[in-house]
Formats: sequence, structure tokens, C-alpha cells
Amino acid sequence: MIGRVALGSGVAAAAAAGVGWAIARRLTAPVDPRTFDLAIRGIEHDGDGDGGLIVLDRTEQTTADGIYNLWFERGGWAQLSTEVVDRGPTRVARRIMGTTPGLTPKVGDRASWSGIYYASPADAGLHARDITITTPAGPCPAWRIDGDPSTWVIHMHGLSSTRAGTLRGVLAATELGYTSLIVSYRNTAEGPRVGTGRSTLGRTETADVDEAIGYAVRRGAQRIVIFGWSMGAAIALQLADHPRHQGLIAALVLDSPVLNWTEVVKANCARSGLPAAVGHLALPWLTAEPLARAVGLPGHIPLRSFDWTSRATDLTTPTLILHGTRDDSVPIRLSRALRNARPDLVDLATFDAGHTLCWNTAPDRWQDAVTTWLKARVPR
Repeated sequence: MIGRVALGSGVAAAAAAGVGWAIARRLTAPVDPRTFDLAIRGIEHDGDGDGGLIVLDRTEQTTADGIYNLWFERGGWAQLSTEVVDRGPTRVARRIMGTTPGLTPKVGDRASWSGIYYASPADAGLHARDITITTPAGPCPAWRIDGDPSTWVIHMHGLSSTRAGTLRGVLAATELGYTSLIVSYRNTAEGPRVGTGRSTLGRTETADVDEAIGYAVRRGAQRIVIFGWSMGAAIALQLADHPRHQGLIAALVLDSPVLNWTEVVKANCARSGLPAAVGHLALPWLTAEPLARAVGLPGHIPLRSFDWTSRATDLTTPTLILHGTRDDSVPIRLSRALRNARPDLVDLATFDAGHTLCWNTAPDRWQDAVTTWLKARVPR
């Protein structure tokens, strides 16, 4: 009997360890190629617009309020308006507002739904220069958009995203006349690959973005504003916490910020249909040195240093958070908790949106919230 109990406990422990290892591997996995899981079911021309309507399967994404982009497997993109036209129980149509020059969507094309509305600065009406930031990981491509040489904004995308995703926020910085630096970092689709190509959830990536701050300072920046999206927000908070940046980083603008990796892991387990508590099984594989190396990481990740729900008293930089109430990847309750703990420094604007989709749901309100707040917080 005792032997059977011991064996059963060992099997359960091994199974739990295996689940934790798998979750940690998935969370830190190298960037996957985009999935083209939507088929174009029809193209309609009704005379009300140059682009016509594109018919898609009815899903939670294709019926969502807001403006979005379709990225095509054969290359190119189509920007869609907020208009949703019913086409029966299984289909909807969205109006095409713009496409890649020369692209004509066709029935049967495969596409991917995205909140990344602009593919390049030019698509957003912005004039940018391609530059390279030298980092500990190697050369990282960046876009530079010139403005006020004394106030620079560093824009950082999140896990598995790209620089293009931050262009939604660059529009606000440009409206205020700031210089913008839209950066990449290691082990992303655009940055250099290091080691196994796995994300360290901000631990090593922060050093790459720190070099972008140095680039700005050497070119006259007297104050820095950091825009961070999702994991980019976690990096922004680490940079603002660095003693040598005190007095330099004037403000943070964080969209759907990762403020506590433990809670984010649990939320994503729940989103995948697992019990949220299963997320705890992954933590030793991220925080313990030998286990982290077994996952393929270069070393352990100090998750406690990224827990701003516990470190609220350490925050010293004025911070604006924009967060969607329907975010099932990074719970909005974390942002509310930080705002409630530090109402002297943290402001929160909420949107009826999913993860990093606040701008898409209400672009004008997002832009107004950011520009109004920055005018009040950042000296000129």
C-alpha cells in the first residue's frame, strides 16, 4: 500500500512538473510565424466606397467594434472600417478602407486578423528614417521620426508583436511634436537572435532598449517618455526604475501593461481552457536557475522585480495606463490595483476592448487621452 501511494505521488509530481515545463516553454517560445486562419468568402462592390466590402466568417474578432487590418498570406494588407454588415448566421462583411498598393483581395485568399493597423510609418502618414541601435544583443533596427530634439519618445512593442504595432501610439507623440524612436530588441521578428531565441519576459530585453535611451541622450534628449505595449510596458517600468534614469524619464504611457507575470500566466492558462492555478506550476521553471536553463533560457527570470502590483511604492514616474475591460490575456484588475495604490502618479483610461486593442476600438478617444495627459505631465 505504502509503495503504491509513493509511486502514485511520484507520478503526479512528475506530471505536474511536465505541465509546468510545457507552460514555461510556450510562454517564452521563439516568435511563431503569423497564422493565416481566415478565408475571404466574398468581395462585394456597392458603390459606397472605393474598396467595397470583404466577406468573412462570423467570429468574435470579425464582429468586434473598431478598425482592424487583414494581413494576407500572399503579401499585403487591407484596412477595415468599423462598419459590420450582417450576411446571415455565419458571415459578416467589413468595408475596405485601404490596401497595400496593387493588392486586390480575392475570394479564397487566406488572411490574418490584426490590431496592427499600419504596416509602416509611411502607411500612417509619418516620415521616418531607418536607423540601427547597437545593443548587447547586436544591431537592432529602429525607426526615427524627428521632432522636438529635447523630448524623445521610445516606443516598445510586446511579446510576439512588431514595431508596426506601436505606430498607433506614435501618432499621438507626433501630434505633440516629439521625436520618436520605434525600437526592436532581441529574439523578436525584427531583432537579433540570441541563444535559443527565447524571450526572457523583459529581463535581458531591457538592456537592448536601454541603449535606445543612450542613443537619444547623445543626440540631445533632455527628457524621455516611454510608450510600452503589453510586455513592452514591463520593460518600460524596469527602465524607469533604474537609478541613472531618475530625472530623465519624465512619463510612461502603458497600453495593456504586464504588471505581474504570475497573474498573467494564470490568466493565459484560463484563456486556454486550463485551471488558472495550473499557471503556478510554470513559475519554478522561470525563476529557478537550473530549471530555467532546462527550459532553454539563459538564466532565471526575477519575476518579483516585475511585480508592480506589489512594488507600487517603488514607482516614481507619472504613468498613464490604457487598458481594455475585455482583456483576457493581461487582466485589467492589475492596472486598477496599481492605480488605486498610487493615485498620485497613476491615471487609468479604460476601453471596451481586448488585449492591446484600445486604440482600435476608439482611436480618437485613445489619442485624445494620451495627448491631453502628456500636455499636463511633461514640461515643454
